[in-house]
Amino acid sequence: MSFRVLGLCGSLRQKSFNRYALRAAAGLMPEGLTLEVADVPELPFFNQEIQDRGFPEPLAPFGEKIAQADALLVVSAEYNTSLPAFLKNAIDWLSRLPKQPFQGKPMAIQSASTGLMGGGRMQYEMRRILVPLGAMILARPEVFINLAASKFDADGRLTDETTRKMIAAQLAAFAEWIPRVKRMG
Repeated sequence: MSFRVLGLCGSLRQKSFNRYALRAAAGLMPEGLTLEVADVPELPFFNQEIQDRGFPEPLAPFGEKIAQADALLVVSAEYNTSLPAFLKNAIDWLSRLPKQPFQGKPMAIQSASTGLMGGGRMQYEMRRILVPLGAMILARPEVFINLAASKFDADGRLTDETTRKMIAAQLAAFAEWIPRVKRMG
């Protein structure tokens, strides 16, 4: 059985370590998983008055893309011990759709940071936000890529073998998690 995973990067920079990590994950997908990377669209800050006039144009297609994917892989930066504002804002908008796309969605989270904690606090915040929306987040193994500048080369290729094994282990567990969640749903 094959499952289509939608990958989202929680960094706007094209040369971010998180984008590099997402690219590395694409090359480490186990048999049965394929990865399609999608950009989070630009959305106005959530405001009920805007919603009362209608959802922003890019929201419905983005929500549909998430809904159609079998699973979601989010690789995100940590900003001020939390997730980036644009990503939180997108989640807020998506949660307002008549059929929000996180309910029952198998998910995995990764993060890369130049600091020692590897973006771990962002991951805990993301779990706190998405679990009440019904997301089924893989608990372990976790992927925190710390000291990220030392683990990617100048062209954004993952050069650290330990990190490569950590990502591969999570993706192997994810390949087992997705059908388990789908059977529950």
